[in-house]
Amino acid sequence: MSEERLRRVRDRVRPFPDFPVPGVLFRDISPLLKDPVAFRTLIDLLEDHVRASFPKIDFIAGLDSRGFLIGPPLAQRLGIGFVPIRKKGKLPGPTESVSYALEYGKAELEIQSDAVEPGQKVVIVDDLLATGGTMCAACELLKRLKAEILECLVVIELKLLKGSEKLNSIPFYSLLQYD
Repeated sequence: MSEERLRRVRDRVRPFPDFPVPGVLFRDISPLLKDPVAFRTLIDLLEDHVRASFPKIDFIAGLDSRGFLIGPPLAQRLGIGFVPIRKKGKLPGPTESVSYALEYGKAELEIQSDAVEPGQKVVIVDDLLATGGTMCAACELLKRLKAEILECLVVIELKLLKGSEKLNSIPFYSLLQYD
């Protein structure tokens, strides 16, 4: 991976102190999304990583909502489909649902019951991994559908929150890490 390409992406992540609450340093990817060269570079880097790591992959699964911004262009580049994992009540038809804890309460994620077939190989994509609750919930949903989770892939990992440790034996990759 080229340090120059990685720097182009890192330079477009903007810190916001005390958002959404005092004491939190929010990592905003909005400038990255606004810059077509930096965004293309991001997708290039993720594509290079996935192609080098997995010779066979069936789907990219993206988490609501920023995983929807990264997942479809990555899936298109790889020539595979995209599967949305959404907040409860947003998907039509039969769904699988899982509840999980947030720092400030509970939330639920859903996936359509026919989103993947047993044994299909999936990479889960999101913009950021913090405490790991949402990513773990997504893994649980895909396990219920008997998918093979190849990896959890994020743009940004907040290392101090140790979210990747909650993923247990599921491989994890982050492009950028912050303490």
